[in-house]
Amino acid sequence: MPLEVKIVQNQQELNDAFTVRKKVFVEEQQVPLELEIDEHEDSSAHFTLYDGEMPCGAGRFREVEGVGKAERICILPEYRGTGAGRQMMEAIESYAKSHSLPAVKLNAQTQAIPFYERIGYEIISDEFLDAGIPHKTMKKQWSN
Repeated sequence: MPLEVKIVQNQQELNDAFTVRKKVFVEEQQVPLELEIDEHEDSSAHFTLYDGEMPCGAGRFREVEGVGKAERICILPEYRGTGAGRQMMEAIESYAKSHSLPAVKLNAQTQAIPFYERIGYEIISDEFLDAGIPHKTMKKQWSN
């Protein structure tokens, strides 16, 4: 069964996104829960990636300074390297384009930079720490 990205429409789909985020960020990467779930949850569009009924990826999106901002992108370990991350980012980019935004930016963990570069993102900042993890800001622009 192919993986499917859904834009969260109800509480169950949101809970599924939070479940994946907690597994990846809180349990695997040791990010404190109070940093992982923040004040932007209610103002963001959330995305959940499903393998059948099982949530296996998550992300959120909001508009910041006239561009889209992809945040909290995560894929369960057993789905990494399968195209799941690319599928999640394509859904978020499509959402941004449907809202007439010219670009998407994100703060990538440095270990994820090669993935984002492969799908067209460019580094636009120096390295910084977020929740104790090194990151760089990246951006992908398209012509309208």
